[in-house]
Amino acid sequence: MSLRKPMKIGMACYPSVGGSGILATSLGEELALRGHEVHFISYERPFRLPPDMPGIRFHPVRISDYGLFKYPDYTLPLSVKMAEVSREFRLDVIHAHYAVPHATAALLAREMLPPEFQPGVITTLHGTDTTLLGRDPGYRPAIQYALGRSDAVTTVSHFLEKETRRILGVERPIETVHNFFRPHPPRRSRAEVRASLGIAEEVMILHSSNLRTPKRIDMLLEVASRIRPADSFRLVILAGASFAPFEEDVRRLGLAERVLVREKVLDIEDYLQAADIGLYTSEVESFCLSILEGMYFECPSVASCVGGIPEVVEDGVSGSLIPFGDLDGMARAVERLLRDPVRRQAMGSAARKRAQGRYSADVIVPQYEALYDRISRSEKSASAGNS
Repeated sequence: MSLRKPMKIGMACYPSVGGSGILATSLGEELALRGHEVHFISYERPFRLPPDMPGIRFHPVRISDYGLFKYPDYTLPLSVKMAEVSREFRLDVIHAHYAVPHATAALLAREMLPPEFQPGVITTLHGTDTTLLGRDPGYRPAIQYALGRSDAVTTVSHFLEKETRRILGVERPIETVHNFFRPHPPRRSRAEVRASLGIAEEVMILHSSNLRTPKRIDMLLEVASRIRPADSFRLVILAGASFAPFEEDVRRLGLAERVLVREKVLDIEDYLQAADIGLYTSEVESFCLSILEGMYFECPSVASCVGGIPEVVEDGVSGSLIPFGDLDGMARAVERLLRDPVRRQAMGSAARKRAQGRYSADVIVPQYEALYDRISRSEKSASAGNS
């Protein structure tokens, strides 16, 4: 339990499968366990949010499809719901994961409220809100406004902090608070999971992602097709979206007997404990939570040396980092781990030690608590001054 005074925290995130929503959900769970009251505000219940956990409430946003609008609007209904929840429950802070639409909606919600009901607004950038939307002239000014007006801004890696300053020209203070992971106990044993997948003596290679373009699933499959011997492994893909667009690539590359896909898995720990190697071919990553999840189960990864991944993986110690696009290099790195189970085990042990020492909930969550406390106190002082 936390020794800090319990706070009331609004949490706004994308509920679909992806690192930002998973991180926000895990953070909400951890805060509730520490005695805080957490209010999730979104158009649907976040993917991994427990249905009946004490200390957590979910507030659905109703989106109206008026004929007047060519496209349904989400930002305004979200801001209205944020204001309603802030007023009813006297939220101390709203933690917005992604600048748009969550931070912009939180700032608008605050403007709707009298000073004594106004929560602090904390914005956490997760990646594409900087690296993709930050370059789009249709979003860039709104993101810059949201970052400038937020009471605090955090990023999930030092890489993303630097990119945010470079791409968006942000000069204000930005704090790096890394992602974390606290695994739930697996529901099935390693042997049971592998048997259910039809994996016997083969090495199980795991990839887990939302399959979006930057994950470069085309490269992932190409690397798999180059691994030798071809019958020494099975590639298990935990897909956060439909894998259908890639099925032709699987057939074309002759991987039909090598690739197994499971979509929208909730009990991810079952598969993490059954895996031997992680494989990630991303073109850009702000952190890569999937790699960290594997590290907790002594699963070293072969990954592209891009973005924030070098902050997570110590090359040659807890995993292997290969220049982006070097598909042969990635295949050879996987083969070295296939052939050398002793090295694989040593790297897995180092990965688990690094994950527990740097990226555990016990290390990261208190950083958020301290930030909430600081911003909440600041907001209360400002409100008292305006009364």
